[in-house]
Amino acid sequence: VQLQASGGGLVQSGRSLRLTCVASGHINRLNAMGWYRQAPGKERELIGHVINDGSASGHASVRGSVRGRFTVSGDITKNTVYLRIDSLKAEDTATYYCNAQYSTGPAGGPYVTSDQWGQGTQVTVSS
Repeated sequence: VQLQASGGGLVQSGRSLRLTCVASGHINRLNAMGWYRQAPGKERELIGHVINDGSASGHASVRGSVRGRFTVSGDITKNTVYLRIDSLKAEDTATYYCNAQYSTGPAGGPYVTSDQWGQGTQVTVSS
């Protein structure tokens, strides 16, 4: 299974940006996908995630400290998660990573749950 993140780049402060992450490969069931970011010299932190609740879009949630400017959404049917960032600030400069938790296995099971990270996409906000 591979995760491909896209949409990063150099953006002026105050603008908006949407990142996309697609999981591809053998996945019997996508359990959840999430977004994290890591700024230079800092720990990787969770932004939000989408949980497969049986609906096409899944159940999305964003960590409280970044709620408001960050919107996480997903399309479970396409193994895809999106991150929209509004009113970008210089402190949003970071590498943004996506993560997927999924189950794989033969028809009828048993299934194995795995975890996979994408390669990251750089977002640089200029003032």
